[in-house]
Amino acid sequence: MQTFNGLYAITPDTDDSERLIEQVGAVLDGGARILQYRNKGSDTVRRLWQANILVSLARSRNALFIVNDDVELARAVGADGVHVGRDDAGIAAARAALGPGAIVGASCYDSLALAQAAVAAGASYVAFGAVYPSATKPGAVAAPLSLFADAAALGVPRVAIGGITAANAGAVVAAGADAIAVIGGLFEQADPGAAARTLAALYR
Repeated sequence: MQTFNGLYAITPDTDDSERLIEQVGAVLDGGARILQYRNKGSDTVRRLWQANILVSLARSRNALFIVNDDVELARAVGADGVHVGRDDAGIAAARAALGPGAIVGASCYDSLALAQAAVAAGASYVAFGAVYPSATKPGAVAAPLSLFADAAALGVPRVAIGGITAANAGAVVAAGADAIAVIGGLFEQADPGAAARTLAALYR
């Protein structure tokens, strides 16, 4: 796996493909090193079309491309990997489907024990959050920043997610997060590219 750190952009759930592609291009040009395609919509044709375009954008900028919670879509578009929820079986199944070289990320919420189990099941990285209140998932459990130091011994990248913006990201990076996963702090900003540059600069 190429270096897994820095700004990890997660796409908003939208049917406006033209705007999505424009914004993703700006965010990648701004320095995002990882792009996750997240779309919970039921239109499988649109999701496949969007994912195919976005994987090409990511490749052209030498960024990793991850699909949220859909192993079949990840395989169909040749993604670098997939991100799954708390089910350990999902990690093993994703690994079996995508192969030993795939990136398999796991949501671990506020739990070091879940992170330990995820790594044991074959996860490539672990994600903790919400580190700050999140508009995307307003009911998400709060994850303390101390988790990033506690999880250092796991030996895999640690990703922070939830409510991260340019105003608070510095504290998350300082706490030891190898990557910061951002949705609203990028795609809900007036200038997503500028927001990406600000956030990506924290890792330089």
